[in-house]
This record gives sequence, C-alpha cells and structure tokens, in this order.
Amino acid sequence: MNAEFTHFDDAGNARMVDVSEKIVTERTATAVGSILVSSDVIAAIDGKKVKKGDVLTVAQVAGIMGTKRTADLIPMCHLLNLTGADVRFEIDRNNNSIHAECTVKTSGKTGVEMEALTGVSTALLTVYDMCKALDKRMTITDIHLVEKHGGCSGDFYFSSQKGADV
Repeated sequence: MNAEFTHFDDAGNARMVDVSEKIVTERTATAVGSILVSSDVIAAIDGKKVKKGDVLTVAQVAGIMGTKRTADLIPMCHLLNLTGADVRFEIDRNNNSIHAECTVKTSGKTGVEMEALTGVSTALLTVYDMCKALDKRMTITDIHLVEKHGGCSGDFYFSSQKGADV
C-alpha cells in the first residue's frame, strides 16, 4: 500500500487537499465501535430508567448530528453535503456491551470515512455521558472503519489481519 501524505504542501505546511478537479461519485462509509458497560447500565437502558432519557434514541440522534459536524471538529476535513446518515445499536447482554454502527452517504468529490467514524464516536460518547452517573468505568473501544465505497481509491473492507485489505 503506497500512502501519500496529502495534507502537507512541499514546504511541510498543513493544507486542506484541493478536490476541485475530482469527479463527483456516490460514496458510502461504515464505521463501528463498542462501549463496555456494567450489567446495571444495560438494565437501566433496557428498562428506560436512565434519568437523562432514552439513551439509545438520544445517542442515535447525536451520532447523526456528529456526522454533519465533522468538518467543524477535524481540521482538514471538507464540509460535505451528506445525503444519508444512519446510526444503529446492538446490545450484547452476554458481554455487557453496546455495539454501534454508523453508515454515511454522499454524492461528492471526497469520501465520508471521517464522518462515519465521527458519527459512531459521538454516539458512543453520548451513551457514556447519559450513563456516567451509573458507572464511570465504561470503556469505549474498537472504533474503526469497516468498509467504504466510491472514489478513485475504490472499495475498502476491513480485515482483522493488520494491513490486509480484501
């Protein structure tokens, strides 16, 4: 894999990549992550007993909002006109964890990987925020891109083998 650092000019100064010559294509990206919680937190979320409200609904909205604010948070990201953002959760009661997935879409000149990663991160941070009164030992983990489609670099699928794109 030949990686080129494009966010620096010839003098080593930071810059936003110029995408004006790129063609508009359909682009999607999906990122995932998890938060490890106590069984008490799972029970409170299941029973809708968290005082701040319906945790997963609020976190879902927060994740979608996060996708739309990525350029405000990550300095070299382009402001994108997103055409879709979806955040989903799965509660894993056996392992006391909540898994989040965020898929983002656009028709544009640059990808939405950072938006998907920001969306899943924001969603999980919201779960933490809403449940921290119950347990501050929650751990957010394994946030990563699982796939992306579109653009000149083509499709990407995460493989658990380091460095192995399928």
